[in-house]
Amino acid sequence: MLVRKFTDIKPQPVTEAEGVTVRWLIGESDGATNFHMRLFELQPGAQTPWHQHPWEHEVFVLEGEGFVKDEQGEHKISAGSVVFVKPNEWHQFKADSEKPLKFLCLIPASGVCALPRRGV
Repeated sequence: MLVRKFTDIKPQPVTEAEGVTVRWLIGESDGATNFHMRLFELQPGAQTPWHQHPWEHEVFVLEGEGFVKDEQGEHKISAGSVVFVKPNEWHQFKADSEKPLKFLCLIPASGVCALPRRGV
């Protein structure tokens, strides 16, 4: 079993997105063979890249407000919102201009991601 504080994990900048950091809370280096858990923090007005990938992921918004964009448009999200991104679905997360947006994002361990991984 692994128990630790998220603050013990250093946030890493997402090089493709100014004002966005990620903490790999649970990942490969922890022995997680099925799922990986990440914490994203977007500064006011920051956004992730517009992207897609062949795996799904699940998102739970912890703090702040913003939007998640797909090919149909933007959807308002705030603390308590749950988002399911289907495989190959184009998407992007944006923080509003007033306060940071923080969310958990779970992906399959098989997902190859350009975002930095903890311990790599």
